[in-house]
Amino acid sequence: MAEEFVVSIEQASDAKVLMISVAARMAGMHPQTLRQYDRLGLVQPGRAPGGGRRYSVRDVVLLREVQRLSQEDGVNLAGIKRIIALEQFVDELQQRMAQMQAELEAAYRRMAELESLGFARRDLVPTNRTSTALVVWRPRRNADPSA
Repeated sequence: MAEEFVVSIEQASDAKVLMISVAARMAGMHPQTLRQYDRLGLVQPGRAPGGGRRYSVRDVVLLREVQRLSQEDGVNLAGIKRIIALEQFVDELQQRMAQMQAELEAAYRRMAELESLGFARRDLVPTNRTSTALVVWRPRRNADPSA
C-alpha cells in the first residue's frame, strides 16, 4: 500500500534533516534516482557528519517538480537543470527588486519628511553614509578686487 505525502511550497522548509530513504519515499522515487540527481546537480542535499545525504522538504518539492517535468512534459534532465537554474535566478531577482522597492519607498518617505521640515528638493543632496566631519567655509579673499 503506497503512502501519499502532501507538501505545499509555502510549508517547505530548508532544514536538511530527511534521510535519503525518507526523501525518496516522499518524492515517489528510488533512492538511486536521488543519488543520480545529486551527481547531476539537480538537487543539492546537505551532508550528515557520516557523509550521508540529508534532504529538506523544499528538496522533496523540487524532486517532485523534476519528476513532473520529466514525465508529464517530456523535458530531459539537461533542460530541467536549466529550468531550475532560471527559476532560482528569477526568485533572486524578485527578492532584489522587492528590497530595492522597499529602499526606494523609504527614500521617498525621508524626502517627504525633510520637505515637511522646510527643506526644498533642490537643497537635498543624496548620500549613502553619514559623516561626523566638520567643514569650515571661508569666503575667498582676492588680492585683486577686479578679479
